[in-house]
Amino acid sequence: MTSKAEDAIGALRTGYDTLAEFVGGLRPDDLVRPSGASEWKVADVLSHLGSGAEIGLATLEGALDGTGPRAGDFNTSVWDRWNAMSPADQAANFLTATEKQIQRYEGLDDDQLANLRIDFGFLPEPVDVATAVGMRLTEFALHSWDVRVGFDADAALAPESTEILLDSVGRLLSWAGKADQYDGSLVLTVNTTAPDRTFGLSIADTAELTDTPASADGVLNAPAEYIVRLITGRNAPEHTPASVTLTSEKITLAQLRPVFPGF
Repeated sequence: MTSKAEDAIGALRTGYDTLAEFVGGLRPDDLVRPSGASEWKVADVLSHLGSGAEIGLATLEGALDGTGPRAGDFNTSVWDRWNAMSPADQAANFLTATEKQIQRYEGLDDDQLANLRIDFGFLPEPVDVATAVGMRLTEFALHSWDVRVGFDADAALAPESTEILLDSVGRLLSWAGKADQYDGSLVLTVNTTAPDRTFGLSIADTAELTDTPASADGVLNAPAEYIVRLITGRNAPEHTPASVTLTSEKITLAQLRPVFPGF
């Protein structure tokens, strides 16, 4: 049985290989097309992912050699360098930087996978490898969708990432959810497919995922990948599968979307 860290690394590898093949087929004009990320072109998303891979690798190396996180201006210097690249160079360097980061994670031994603690410098305390890779996988999977949806309005999150993200996306709601965008409070039962899950979505002073409610103000049925996209703001009507249904007398899907504006 694989560990959570290995599962996340495997999903990151599969997601990267798939996106790398897609990016390899893009033409120069494709790189400057709008993406699913507001105000970002496709190359901008790849630059964000590539610079993130470079910073993430440096953070991992700091944990492995005991030097800790880089100085405060390191991230800014990386971002400035990537922002100055041409779209073609952003795409090419995204491939190189991401491959290096994933290979480094794949090279960790069993003891490191279980016991290494990684200090990001902005979290309350160092985290284990599973958490660190899970953070990167969330970013990578969502921004991969941002790239692909620029060419396919029906794009879905990669299946190898969906279950891992579904298990962790609730932790984002403390800052990503905007409960004040709904006038009132309610509890929905959420039923997902691929994977099949049932849980609650509560909107009151805050938005949060809960255990399955005993009684609810409505039922939201959707593919699991859409629920992840809903919560992370990738939920526009034109990107909502026809299978998504919300049955409620208190809220419509159009009223629910503003609670999750994205990031």
